[in-house]
Order: sequence, then structure tokens, then C-alpha cells
Amino acid sequence: MEKKKALTFHCSVEATMAVLGGKYKAIIIWHLNRAGLMRYNEIQKAVPQATAKMLSQQLKELENDGIVRRKLYPVVPPKTEYSLTELGKTLVPIIDEMCVWGDEYFRRLGIPNPCEEE
Repeated sequence: MEKKKALTFHCSVEATMAVLGGKYKAIIIWHLNRAGLMRYNEIQKAVPQATAKMLSQQLKELENDGIVRRKLYPVVPPKTEYSLTELGKTLVPIIDEMCVWGDEYFRRLGIPNPCEEE
């Protein structure tokens, strides 16, 4: 994230939400943390509710913010791999706590947790 953009935030929560606030960003980070390294089609399979356009946009924003590393191999067909950067790994405890909260939310609603079916 550029320094100039960061100066427009009014608080640290706003800055955090600017990075995590995309519809699928936290989910992408969660999957990359679990897998370590994923190709684009693997991320697409892991986040099937995201359109190709939305997924590409979210990955590009995460890359621009220094959260995700994108490695493009010069082969045919093109091979692209994604992984978390060191900065991206600092978000893992936040994502883990979101999982804990979500587990409790499902429990309080008395509905099965769809994540436990994986």
C-alpha cells in the first residue's frame, strides 16, 4: 500500500479494513495460510463463490498491498503461484480469530458449521 494512501486513514481499524475488507480477501488469506502455496485454479476451486473477475481483482489488491506474493513462471501455458508474504502472515492471527468467532456464531445459532464438512 502506498504511503500516501495510508495517510488518508482516520484510525488503525480503517487501515486494517482497507486491506481485509474485500469480499473474499480474508478467505483467500485463510486458504493460502493453510496451503502455503497455491496456483490460481486451486484458489478458484477453494473459493467457488467468487467470479473469476472478482477473484483476480482481490488477488491483485492483496498483491498491491504487500499481503500476497505472485510468482509468474514464463512457460506455456502460463503458471502463476500465490503465497503469503511476511506481512501477509501477520494477518493470520486475525483470520484465526475470525474463524473462532464464526464457530461460536454457528454454535449460538444452533446450525452446523459448514467448515467442519471440509
